[in-house]
Amino acid sequence: MGWMAKRRLRTGPTAALPAKPDPGELLRIVQLADPEARRDGDDILAVDVRVCAPVAAEAALTGGELETAWAVRVAAEGPLPLDYFDRFLAEGLAFRLGGLAVCRGEVSDPADDGEGGPAVILPARPTAEELAPLLEQQEEEFVFAAGDIKAALVPQKGRPPAVQELLPFAAELTAIELRGADPVKLGALALELAEALNGIAVDRWRFRFDTAEDLVAQAEPAPE
Repeated sequence: MGWMAKRRLRTGPTAALPAKPDPGELLRIVQLADPEARRDGDDILAVDVRVCAPVAAEAALTGGELETAWAVRVAAEGPLPLDYFDRFLAEGLAFRLGGLAVCRGEVSDPADDGEGGPAVILPARPTAEELAPLLEQQEEEFVFAAGDIKAALVPQKGRPPAVQELLPFAAELTAIELRGADPVKLGALALELAEALNGIAVDRWRFRFDTAEDLVAQAEPAPE
């Protein structure tokens, strides 16, 4: 059984979690990335991705970073709706559940990566007039600011399942990518922009979020 578990874990990005996740909570989190995600036996199906049921794993999975771990493997079963969607799912799960991400033998802590930030996905590119009350135009045409937060207006590559409710009406999916040092301030601005521009706030892994505090990494639970 242990050999089979190790063999299966090599076939896709994996969230290595310090505690076994509650099945209902795991489904709830996956549905932030794909609202139509559903159970399939002990697994969860999200678009063309299978989120496998947690299995106990040895410390070797995370290079000894976690003495024990529950591994949630993510396996693509068809064309992905977004580049690296399977990896995004594993990293997003790890972030929310205080764990680590394992992909192609590389172990990373999503909470330590400060390169990304939240975004607001819009069904069409907003005009300068629409953005003026919310963001300050910078010298570059598609770059804006709000205090110490930088915002860039870019085409959204792919179609994140989290924003599928926009798709029937979308002329050109556009993302306002936000960058800054304070995740709570970033989250608050993203939610404000989403409300004002009829968009959807998502984190760097394209999971929806409802409160700014959702962008703060969860602490690793204490061992029982």
